[in-house]
This record gives sequence, C-alpha cells and structure tokens, in this order.
Amino acid sequence: MDRIIKWNKHYQTIDSASIPLPCQVLKHYSHLLPTAGTALDFACGLGANALFLAQHGLNTYAWDYAATAIKHLQIQAKKQQLKLNTEIRDIIAYPPAANSFDVIVVCHFLDRNTIAKLIQALKLNGLIFYQTFTQISINSSHPKNPDFLLKNNELLRLFSDLQLVIYQEEANIGDITQGFRNEALLIAKKV
Repeated sequence: MDRIIKWNKHYQTIDSASIPLPCQVLKHYSHLLPTAGTALDFACGLGANALFLAQHGLNTYAWDYAATAIKHLQIQAKKQQLKLNTEIRDIIAYPPAANSFDVIVVCHFLDRNTIAKLIQALKLNGLIFYQTFTQISINSSHPKNPDFLLKNNELLRLFSDLQLVIYQEEANIGDITQGFRNEALLIAKKV
C-alpha cells in the first residue's frame, strides 16, 4: 500500500500538460514493431510508451497501480485522439494472461518475479521491449535499492528462453560522456 501512495504522490506533481517521451528501446527500434496486434505498456507510469504504441496502430493496453498516472495518461490519449485500454492494476498480483500480447514494453521497472509471467503473456512471435537501470552506473540518476537494479548481463539471463533480437549494456566502458549509460535494454522474440 505504501508504494501506491508513494507513486500517486509522485505523479500528482507532474504537469498534466507535459507529455513524456517513450523509452529509448522503443523509440530507436520502432521499426521492429508489428503493423497490427495487441500491445501492453506494463507498469506504464505516465504512459509515454502506450501513446507511442497506439500511434503506431497497435491495440494498446496500459497498466499501472498509480491512479494519478492513469488519469494523466487518459487526458493525453484524449488530447491525441488515441484509443487506449487503461487500467489501474496491481501488475505484480495480477500479471497478464498467457498468450495475450504481440508486444510488451517495460521501462524503468524491475520485479524479477514477473519475468516468467511476461514471457508467458507473449503470443508466438511476440516481442518484448525491456529497458531498466543497472548496478553499474556513471552517476546517481537511478534507484538506490539494489533490488531494482540489474546485475551485469542479467537482462540477458532473465530472457534467455526467448530469441535475442537486440541487447545493449555499455556499463562504464570507454568514453563515459557518450553513449547509453546506467541502463540495459533488450528486445527479444518468443519463438
């Protein structure tokens, strides 16, 4: 219950006119999206990924347990004249049903116990777009709790049952003033 209160308070501070940007894994690899099908923005927050998926013609669902975030998303969808299936939902207690989505997007959320359910929720040939924070970081712009931080190459291991399409984790190698730092991203396909 504390996490719901925390996140609702967080989203109350957001300007309702602000439109968040979709995560990098989705924005940079949108050419891999199917032209039709169902998509889920899992732990959607303000729903930037859901809006992006709907703009690309997918029948899009957006789930989060923060009612204030879902309300913000509904306002944005209405402004953009996009149809979204939004739901205030405890995604940990009520994960998606098996074989229900062609695309699942997860950004800046990590609960390792949900990974198997997400894999099951993908339809055959479905894609997962996943991006979140890593333990190796060049600054402090990430959660402090190690439970919410990926170990080195952990995302690869978590989705090893799927066919790897894209993986990126630059850690602190080379010129740390450039590149994709503090996070890992993965796109994988259920075959």
